[in-house]
Amino acid sequence: MKLEVVSLTKIYRHNIRNKIGNKHICNDECVIAVENVNFRVEEGEFVCILGPSGCGKTTIVRIIAGLDSPTSGEVLVDGVPVRGPGKDRCVVFQEFALFPWRTVLKNITFGLENTGVPKDERERIARKYIRLVGLEGFENAYPHELSGGMKQRVAIARALAIDPDILLMDEPFGSLDAQTRNLFQEELLRIWYETSKTIIFVTHSVDEAIFLADKILIMTARPGKIKKEIDVDLPRMRNRTSKEFNEIRSCVLDELRQEALKAMMMQHMKRLS
Repeated sequence: MKLEVVSLTKIYRHNIRNKIGNKHICNDECVIAVENVNFRVEEGEFVCILGPSGCGKTTIVRIIAGLDSPTSGEVLVDGVPVRGPGKDRCVVFQEFALFPWRTVLKNITFGLENTGVPKDERERIARKYIRLVGLEGFENAYPHELSGGMKQRVAIARALAIDPDILLMDEPFGSLDAQTRNLFQEELLRIWYETSKTIIFVTHSVDEAIFLADKILIMTARPGKIKKEIDVDLPRMRNRTSKEFNEIRSCVLDELRQEALKAMMMQHMKRLS
């Protein structure tokens, strides 16, 4: 077992100021982002997490990455509890977060610099992943000279360069147009085949999840729980128009629709209260 999430709960506390008459009253408001989340990921498995907005998908990614801590429960990687960030895990966010003053090559070597890898070795590793993501010829380009898709390639290469066991991806293709997004999904699968990484991928796109995943985790409306696990037992590359693909799509959409309606109702009740 590569990754195990055990009874994970995260509660955020916000200080809310309300005015009653001429007095300002401060109260702590608790928001349960995720509650009692349990799932397992095998080594080399590609897992997608789907759920309505605000259900805690990003919270789970941040806790697995060690960027946030759970209120209760734990995350185990190779049986060892996660206590903070580590070289065995790396996150690719929707925002590219590239350094505008560094070239493609220097952006990719950044993580290696912080681990003390010698300069020649850093550049050799960076050039390897530049080839892998198809950016040869752009080594000396700066972020402002790249398209959105090329920037995301740099972000993926930077993550892969530190050779993590687990690649966490939080809506990495969300800002791309539909055609580019489909191409990137195919590229990501190619990279996954070549690197054998364990990937946990957050998305709002049902089609994207079915196209990519070995397993889909569907979350409930907040507080987020794992409502259902769906194994996607279809050969790759997957035909998005096939009967089998559409059968899974219908099942996933039905589960998500129920949770989206719950989320809308909760927001409506909150406004009325």
